[in-house]
Amino acid sequence: MDFMNLNQSAHGDIEFGHICTRMRVPRKVVVGYWKSEEAQKQIATWARVAAGVADAHNVRCLMFGMNMNNVAVTDGDRVEFEQRLGYHVDYYPVSSLMEYYKKVTDEEADALVEEYKKEYTIKIDESGEEVYWEKVKNSAKAEIALRRVLKDEGAIAFTTNFDDLGDADVNDPNFVGFDQIPGLASQRLMAEGYGFGAEGDWKTACLYRTLWVMNQGLEKGCSFLEDYTLNFAEDRTSSLQSHMLEVCPLIASDKPKLEVHFLGIGIRKSQTARLVFTSKTGKGIKATVVDLGNRFRLIASEVECIEPQKMPKLPVASALWVPQPSFEVGAGAWILAGGTHHSAFSYDITADYWEDFCEILGIEFVNIDKHTELRSFKQQLRNNEIYYMLNKALK
Repeated sequence: MDFMNLNQSAHGDIEFGHICTRMRVPRKVVVGYWKSEEAQKQIATWARVAAGVADAHNVRCLMFGMNMNNVAVTDGDRVEFEQRLGYHVDYYPVSSLMEYYKKVTDEEADALVEEYKKEYTIKIDESGEEVYWEKVKNSAKAEIALRRVLKDEGAIAFTTNFDDLGDADVNDPNFVGFDQIPGLASQRLMAEGYGFGAEGDWKTACLYRTLWVMNQGLEKGCSFLEDYTLNFAEDRTSSLQSHMLEVCPLIASDKPKLEVHFLGIGIRKSQTARLVFTSKTGKGIKATVVDLGNRFRLIASEVECIEPQKMPKLPVASALWVPQPSFEVGAGAWILAGGTHHSAFSYDITADYWEDFCEILGIEFVNIDKHTELRSFKQQLRNNEIYYMLNKALK
């Protein structure tokens, strides 16, 4: 060191830090030479998170139908959610969505189907060619209707409910409704950055939108996912991530296949179009936000996506992963923290992103990683309970 420190970073940064600490202002501190790779990486992480937070305050999420009955984790306080995290969530009647659906022409749907043919591998199985193309075309109509509603309403996120798809009786001559869950539309809209949550899960829909914003320009993609089923296989016990339809093709390892299969869930129970693929492998992280009554908690869990065995009887997109540090500890910690069955998943985002996100918004952050041990994790949750009760008195 052969110069006099004229920029006063050594003093000014400390003074500013002291002021922020006294004012209880949460912030990120990056210490290092501005040209160093590590310092630039930390600043870049924070910048992506800041973009996500700024975007969150402009997100309007439409709920087409309400939450799935008898499910607590997909619900919460929407007013407090907007106050703390910035997202605005509105109910939107399915009957109003159907007014858009009725106006979609066959020509518009046919044009979109031609796009499908270019983007995906066409695979016609047990449904037969006539039913296949009918369902694909109706899915295209649903996509066009959803796009128009979202555009007209200024919304960038949405939820659906498989029990609320329009009129109940498809045999009624005056029937107006989706003839299937609009899963293909949801998959395609997610890939373009629309937040999505199934079964009325507006918290995950909003969180996915933020994840997509933070993930822009990174390589491996992100998706809405659900803990679908567990595969107990000794040291390779894993969790199958999927959904009845809606997994984002951004995480696909190969070109997705456009398939039509019978779906026996929800009000329709009919042949339904969807994109089918398996995910890339590698390290990733899933995240969720839960409402604990007195605060919101964001839970992140690091996972390792592995190559799945062939699953010919699984007609949906999927990922297979092992939670860290092990299946038993990772899944156990997720349950102890109150985690949901839905999550927003990314290969590129790390726990540092979600920690910065929570710091900016002033909400609780809990991370499950290779160092997690259940006894100390439970104590951390107890300590956090006390901290967040007392913290209200400091502000």
